[in-house]
Amino acid sequence: MTSRTVTLLDVARTAGVSKSTASDALQGSGRVAEATRDRVRAVAEELGYRPNSAARRLRRSSTGAIGLHLPQTATRLDYYMNLAFGAVARAQEEGLDVVLLAPASTVGGTGGTGGASGPVASRVDGLLVIDPEVGDSAVPGLLDAGVPVVTGERYLGPIAAPTGAVICDNAASLTALLDHVTERGARRPAVLAPAGTSAWATALRATAASWGQEHGVDVALRTVPFAATPGEAEETTLALLRADPAVDAVICAPDGAAPGVLRAAATLGRPVGPGAPRATAGEPTPLLVASCVDGTATRSAEPPVTAVDLRPAAYGRACAELLCDILAGRTPPDTVRRHAWALETRASTMAGPV
Repeated sequence: MTSRTVTLLDVARTAGVSKSTASDALQGSGRVAEATRDRVRAVAEELGYRPNSAARRLRRSSTGAIGLHLPQTATRLDYYMNLAFGAVARAQEEGLDVVLLAPASTVGGTGGTGGASGPVASRVDGLLVIDPEVGDSAVPGLLDAGVPVVTGERYLGPIAAPTGAVICDNAASLTALLDHVTERGARRPAVLAPAGTSAWATALRATAASWGQEHGVDVALRTVPFAATPGEAEETTLALLRADPAVDAVICAPDGAAPGVLRAAATLGRPVGPGAPRATAGEPTPLLVASCVDGTATRSAEPPVTAVDLRPAAYGRACAELLCDILAGRTPPDTVRRHAWALETRASTMAGPV
């Protein structure tokens, strides 16, 4: 076990005892038989386990859990569910449970954030706050809860920064999509950007405008709800294409909404994909379709939709890992880590098999 830091859980599993027994054996506390104590200490020495003073202090007052706060729309989005599974898996490796904080519990039932700090801090050792919105009244209380807080994406509000953050380069991912559709022949791209005050939504709206200015292209920008449904995306796309038939590529931001764009294209007789040469006069112009978030909806659509794979399970894992590292003293506060994404090109923007 030299490729990563050896944890107390590693010692407990190798010695064949519970985590609490291993802790008592190494600290000389609790009712642990002498033979068990000697075995645990021998295993710890063999594995190279080295507890640090910060971790010991945290364990003495530990609740054994971390909290997870997701946007209110998260329950119907695949992205956040996969992210949560990744966070839980990493926390369990550290011997920690994950408590999902419902909106009502994060505000302490006081009608504001003032009552959040006490209840939250007493229930968990640290917090994960994912895609924090400036307009989310619970977030200030969570950031001021008195425990370490790691955010998934930056918080753009005016209060103090979190203890740590894991961020994606969202400007780069949308730039990659815009570059891709123009390389595939698009001359008048449109972006269905999310509303809201999260770092993700803010970056996508700003990037659509700045990319257009840089390339001398008038990007048609339409704002849709942060968690727009396929029906909402379809309605917005129909209105867009009827008002501006020259649009030949639609990049849809919200998770799971891209099939609505495909339905709108079908309704208007617009073939999806780059096709052969550009359409002649009187024929429907092919429409390229892409998504800022990959998932089941984009992979199973007909045709499958080009999308940015944000690797949500790995992202949740990375957020939980940073919080665990801060709690255990392995990483200093104010650490910011970056999470990689990948562009998955499919038939909605590519001619033939991809």
